[in-house]
Amino acid sequence: MKIYINENTDPYFNLASEEYLLEHSDGDIFLLWRNAPAVIIGKNQNAFAEINLDFARENGIKVVRRLTGGGAVFHDLGNVNFTFISPMDGELAKGMRAGGLDFEHFTRPVVEALASLGVAAELSGRNDIIAATSDGDKRKISGNAQCVYNTTDGKVKTMHHGTLLFSADMSYMQGALNVDADKLKSKGIKSVRSRVANIIDLIPDEKLSFAESVTDFMRYIVDYITARYDVPAEIFDPETIAGIELLSQNKYSTDEWNLQRFGSFETKLKHRFEFGTVEADLDVREGKISALHISGDFFGVRDVGIIANELIGVGYSTDEVAEFLCKLDIGEYISGALPDEIARFICGSIKN
Repeated sequence: MKIYINENTDPYFNLASEEYLLEHSDGDIFLLWRNAPAVIIGKNQNAFAEINLDFARENGIKVVRRLTGGGAVFHDLGNVNFTFISPMDGELAKGMRAGGLDFEHFTRPVVEALASLGVAAELSGRNDIIAATSDGDKRKISGNAQCVYNTTDGKVKTMHHGTLLFSADMSYMQGALNVDADKLKSKGIKSVRSRVANIIDLIPDEKLSFAESVTDFMRYIVDYITARYDVPAEIFDPETIAGIELLSQNKYSTDEWNLQRFGSFETKLKHRFEFGTVEADLDVREGKISALHISGDFFGVRDVGIIANELIGVGYSTDEVAEFLCKLDIGEYISGALPDEIARFICGSIKN
């Protein structure tokens, strides 16, 4: 077994590291890591329906798609992530139920580590770890996901990963995951939102000296896991880093993987501007505008249908639509309008 501490905080690199280890490592692996602010979406989710993309862009929050299913989760440097990888015949996989997916099996060591810190945690439902607060309420402190992975050379492995909300910024979490439920008729798996809590607020005073900061907490988890499995922790070697960086560049940092996969939906938009009301019927397929009809009581000297037709095939993002509209004299089509405000309207960030 290998235990890795990944000190890189780039979300693209870190999600790529899991796939790289699945493909290029033998035996059992435990990996501990943190991300700079990011929303990590499930493999089968529609990013446009799960995330407030304008909020994410404005606040430097990256969007990354993972290999496992499940719902969208928020990461920042106050959140610690853990990953277990095990061949189906590996030591870590022993004791798993038939079928390859067993959340209790892989969350047990983490729950026990939290218990040693005085946090009364337990697996709840299929894939959440919850913990009791001082008033007896129970809040989610960890979301988990799992998959069976078939390597290119024919091996079968299980990967389990989860979050540990230690001191995450809840305001950013709410802003990034706050999508208007009526905004779109989307295709993809929807997230289920839960009430959450930070672990630092649940640690008893007598134990707090062991985890006064997120880095202390991360070290505590590493020490617990290395003692449990009697294996020292290590960092990635240069060859592994180079391989992960290449995978990050070619896959995990691309819109094709993160946004356009399952990025299909239909929506109707309407907003009253100073120059008149604008309405839009919009279809998006694989992250690009596939159909658009614009109408309203605004004035213009040219047919607004020209703009709608020209936008077909443009990526569905405020920046891309605005860049395209800046090439046109938008005022000839919608008198008094500016490219940026029409782009924000079409991309859903202007609401009545």
